[in-house]
Parts: sequence; structure tokens; C-alpha cells
Amino acid sequence: MLSDMLDYIEHIRARPVWQPIPDATRQLFHAALPTAPRDLADVHASVMQDILPHVVGNTHPRFMGWVHGGGTPVGLLADMLAGGLNANVGGRDQMPLEVEAQVVRWMRELFAFPDTASGVFVTGTSMANYMGLLVALTHALGAGYRRTGLGEKGAALVAYCSAATHNSVARAMSMAGLGSNALRRIPVNAAQQMDARALQRQIHTDRAAGRRPFLVVGSAGTVDVGAVDPLPAIADIAAQESIWFHVDGAFAALGMLAPDIAPMLAGIERADSLAFDFHKWGQVQYDAGFLLVRDGAKHRAAFAASADYLQRDARGLAGGDTWPCDLGPDLSRSFRALKTWMTFTVLGTEHIGASISQCCRLARYLRDQVEASSMLELLAPVALNIVCFRFVCADADRINREIVADLHEAGIAVPSTTVIDGHLAIRAAIVNHRTTDADIDILVAAVADAGRAYCKEPHD
Repeated sequence: MLSDMLDYIEHIRARPVWQPIPDATRQLFHAALPTAPRDLADVHASVMQDILPHVVGNTHPRFMGWVHGGGTPVGLLADMLAGGLNANVGGRDQMPLEVEAQVVRWMRELFAFPDTASGVFVTGTSMANYMGLLVALTHALGAGYRRTGLGEKGAALVAYCSAATHNSVARAMSMAGLGSNALRRIPVNAAQQMDARALQRQIHTDRAAGRRPFLVVGSAGTVDVGAVDPLPAIADIAAQESIWFHVDGAFAALGMLAPDIAPMLAGIERADSLAFDFHKWGQVQYDAGFLLVRDGAKHRAAFAASADYLQRDARGLAGGDTWPCDLGPDLSRSFRALKTWMTFTVLGTEHIGASISQCCRLARYLRDQVEASSMLELLAPVALNIVCFRFVCADADRINREIVADLHEAGIAVPSTTVIDGHLAIRAAIVNHRTTDADIDILVAAVADAGRAYCKEPHD
């Protein structure tokens, strides 16, 4: 099995990026609950034949549709080791907690957070954003609200993010019982960055109406175009208004590892809480999200709950003070820290940072290809690693949607679509460390060929 997966990674370029699932293959997974045993080799053969060819494809260098990391053989082996250990890392005195604690210390160092900061592994930034909101909510209402509920004070709370912020923030407001209507979407500028002055005006408007601002979310790498909000200006406003400042840094936060990208993230070190993923630009295997909170005591106040079966002792396996289950909702947790620790230790941050810089260089290369073509049009500025463009023709929205689907089904490349200023865009998010200039050339040529076939119009 290990040999097969290493071969799969080594020869990934020989495979289609994605291929549709045949109906007959889908039907294989409609079988009834198995009662009798089946030979492991036979089951493995089914995995290789029926499952492996039809995954999302983010290990492939021409997967550019969504911000998915490509993983590494190091992470694969780490997952195997963690699976063998089968440790429940919710708490107790065990070395997996020390590994996680070391990663927390590394992240404090990387983001210039104080020694009092706490961190915890989660599934991904969507969960980390939700948890960051809960810490902000506890800070605003006091830990007593966890017993009494939101009450009238909760009904007055409002939060802020840009119109380009990931929808996980609105979902977090809904799941927390505040309602997505209490989230103010602040306008963005031409670069898709939050308008800080509009934020300030909206806060003053809400206060005058008797509302209570409690949270502002800045984006470090927006989902559509990879824009970075003006984090220093937002941090200033949050400090002046006594509002919790959370940063959604899902993929771009780890740009701090790249010397040419880190200056674009200035202000991230002032966040009260920061959510990001190791499984994107960190190239760690899924899933490995992370929440970092400046004040560990406030983090613990949002989640810690006493129970007889979770008591801490001075001796034995129940030793320790703060356990990961005190910093989030999960009691049962996998050993996510091991694959992150091994990836960073084996590869080193300079190598990971160079890969991040390369992704951004490739995005600029794609931008230049688009701007040099009479057939293609750039639809948004390229801030980091995401390029939004389209094939220029009549009925462009429909045609470009068809182009993207054709590329998917042919297995040539996987971009995605989004909407920029009312126009459907082909969105290429370059995240994979395996992607090269040649892969960009293939994407551009495939878009142009498909577009010409649909439009049948002469171009230079």
C-alpha cells in the first residue's frame, strides 16, 4: 500500500488531473453493510481501481481550482505513523501534546505573538474562524454567557468583515446564535481589500443605533482573488474601538515564511486571534487547521469545562494543566501535529517559504500571459497566487463556464470559476509546490483552444 501511494505521487503528472466517476463505479458503493470478512488485498485493489482515479486531484500540479495544498511524501509517512500510534490527543500527559506545544511555540515566533498566546489544531480555518468568534464572544459577554445564553446583550452584538471575506465567517455568526444579519459586510476597493474608512463609519453608525460592535475580521488572502486587507489600519480601528481583531489567514498567513511575501502581511502580528491552515501553503497532508490566540487565558475561558472524568492530577497520566480539550470543542482529537512537525522539521521553513514565493511568481507569469494575449482578459489584480481571467468573446459568462468544465472533464487542468464585478471569471489558484511554468503554459493554451472552438472567431 505504501509503495502504491509513493508511486502514485511520483507519477502524478501521467494522470488526468480529474476524471468523472462512471455510473458503474458509483454503484459499487451502494452495496449493503458487509457482514462477512473480505481479503485485505482485494479491498486494496478496489481502492486503487475504484477510488484512487476519482479523487479531487489536488496533488496534481495543474490542480488550480481551489486553494488546496499538494501534500508531500513526508506528510504521507507521518499520517501512517500517527495512525499506528492511534493517540487520542485531547489531553493527558503524553508526548503528542509536547509535539503540538512545540508547533504552538513555533507559531508564536513566526507571528510575533507573546509567550502567553495559545494555539490548537483543528480541522481547518472554517472551524478556526468559528472558534475565534467564540473567544471574541466570550471576551465581550463574559464567560457567564456560556451558562445563561446570549440574552439581550447578545442581541445587540455586531461584527464586521469585508464583502470579499470567506463565507465561513457568516456561517460562524449563524452557528454562534448571533445570526448572519449581525455581520456587517464592509465595501472593498478595486483591489478587493476592505475599505477601512467605511469600516470606521459603519462602527459609528452601529454605536449610534445602540448596537455593540465586538469583532472585526481581516482577511489575509481573500478567497476570490487573494487580496490582503489593510491589516494595520484595521488593527488601529479595533484598538481604538475596543473590538476583538481576528484575522482569517487560511492560506496566506504562512506567507510569513517567504521574505518577499511577509511584508504584505504587516499587521497580522497585532491580531487578537489568527486562523490558518497548514494543509494549504504549508503543504501538510489534510487536515491541519490552526487557531492562535494572543491571550491564552481568554482562549481557555471560551472552552474549558470541568468534569470529574477530566480532572487533572499531580501524578500519572492525568497530569498537566491546560489540555487541548480546554481550547476547543473536541475531546477526541487525532495527532495532527505530527505531520505538521515532521513536514516543517524535514523540509525546513526556508524551503517551504521558497515554495510559497514560487507560487506567487507563477501567478505573475500567468498574469503576464493573460495580458499578452488578445484572446484573454484579466479581471482582477494579482496580489498573491490567484489569477482571475476569462476568454474574451460574446456570451462570455456561458462560454467561460463551458471552458472550465471541458478542461475538468478532459483532465488537462482544474481551474474554478468565480464572479468578479458581475463577470464570470476563470480562477486559477496556484498552491501546489509541483506546479511549473510548463503547467501554466498548458493551462493558457487549453483555455485558448477551447475558447476558439466555442467562439469560432478570428484572433491574433
